[in-house]
Amino acid sequence: MECFDCVVVGAGLYGLTAARQFHYTQPSQSLLILDSQSSLGGTWAQERLYPGLKTNNILGGYEIPGFPLDPTRFGIKKGEHIKGVIVHAYLAAYARDNGIAECIRLNQDVLSAEHQDGGGWILTIEGDKPKVFARRLIVSTGQVSIPYMPTFKGQENFGGRIFHAKHFSENSDTIKTAKSVTVFGATKFAWDAVYAYASAGVKVNWIIRASGHGPCWMASIYATPFKIWREPLANTRLLTFFSPCIWGDSDGYGLIRRLIHGTRLGRWIADKIFKLMADDTWKQNNYDVHPNTAKLKPWTEFMFTATSISALNYDRDIYSLIKSDLVHVHIGELDHLGPGMVHLEDGTSFQSDVLLASTGWKHGPGIKFLPGGIASELGIPHESSDSAPRYDLANQHTEVEAADQYILEQFPRLKRQSVWNPNYKPQSDMASGKNGREATPYMLYRFLVPSSPRFLRTRDIAFAGAMSNFSNAITAHMCGLWISAFFAGKRDLGLSPYRKGSWWGELVRPYGPGDYKGVEDEWLRVQGDEAGKN
Repeated sequence: MECFDCVVVGAGLYGLTAARQFHYTQPSQSLLILDSQSSLGGTWAQERLYPGLKTNNILGGYEIPGFPLDPTRFGIKKGEHIKGVIVHAYLAAYARDNGIAECIRLNQDVLSAEHQDGGGWILTIEGDKPKVFARRLIVSTGQVSIPYMPTFKGQENFGGRIFHAKHFSENSDTIKTAKSVTVFGATKFAWDAVYAYASAGVKVNWIIRASGHGPCWMASIYATPFKIWREPLANTRLLTFFSPCIWGDSDGYGLIRRLIHGTRLGRWIADKIFKLMADDTWKQNNYDVHPNTAKLKPWTEFMFTATSISALNYDRDIYSLIKSDLVHVHIGELDHLGPGMVHLEDGTSFQSDVLLASTGWKHGPGIKFLPGGIASELGIPHESSDSAPRYDLANQHTEVEAADQYILEQFPRLKRQSVWNPNYKPQSDMASGKNGREATPYMLYRFLVPSSPRFLRTRDIAFAGAMSNFSNAITAHMCGLWISAFFAGKRDLGLSPYRKGSWWGELVRPYGPGDYKGVEDEWLRVQGDEAGKN
């Protein structure tokens, strides 16, 4: 059995950055990166690059600190959204230039990870591939790796192709061969699919569940008539004060937050700011100009949309396509499929050669952890149970209730969240109508590591990429460094979070990749000889 000091499962953004940081800060340690796909990149792997795929970011917004996305090297211009092929090339170059490309093994689907009493993990890989022992394990399988694909009543009689949005790339020939397609769902993947088909002249019937989450927020990357670039706004400390975030006080500006969220005047100002952002987006999209676009109004409040807001990053005006005869938007429920037909509950039916399901993703890392029941100590999604043992973090109801009460006391605004869909029903298997069992959320310290005694003792596992924000490249870089420090026995990085040089700069200058360039060298200098202990 091969043995490695560190094994990273997943070669996407978070996996590559975690591997690089471990390799850079602890170069004497052996490293292996496993990925189930045939190329690196995760979401940006070659086999997942469907036509028109781009980042929500423009040049300068998606960049790993210390590794610039050079316009000349990668063929991109200022102000452009970054094409999927460029992101793939960028991540491949990152792996090569940082000396970790040779550590990657592709087409290696890790089925299970079994924890050993003395620490470490034995990994079982699909097929007849030999097992691998990992002294340290970093799981970075991502949030969009395991598709949730419902079963549709009558799908065996449909006759056309039915596939999840994850597999759009391998089914992209349907853009040329299909005459009429059905897109089911209202996430950014669905918007991309509608655009790809309609811009090629294919008729699209777009189904949005009446009992679902509704359309995601879509916005121009520029806000207000002054064309202010939105992305830096989310990374400007002053504006973060208005978000009711329980972790916000860790930046040292707790007094300002208490004045905003603990007073009626402050909460009124915060509401007005979020309303201004929502109204600006609403005005730009001009939903009410056409019946189709009117159905695409988001159902959630702007304050609570989190990272589900996406950019209108298309070469053509997608709304002109949606308003054309090529697209028909349906708010309803898919009842069943027939031969070349899609039938809705309200009696509407239409012809379709293809059904693309943008139905989301399964919640969890996609690896079976052994021995059985260990997921409850890892703090990863697992089936909830009232009879779970005390060490199961999900069963600590008293602590959860106390935490909820504390959060609501600190942020009274959260007590009056709107009911965005009173008819909401979790998506279920459409053939049986049985809902899946409820899973717990991730419960990780720093969103990265288990907090249970068993794994604090061994310090042999971390989860990279279990959270998301608007600056994933920066976050991935910093999370990778934090994990390496954790494996070296540290509790935190011990570095200054204030990187702007002045109090005014801290408030109004947006943070970007340049602010974290060389942070790993900074950490090594602070730690000295202690850095490499593992």
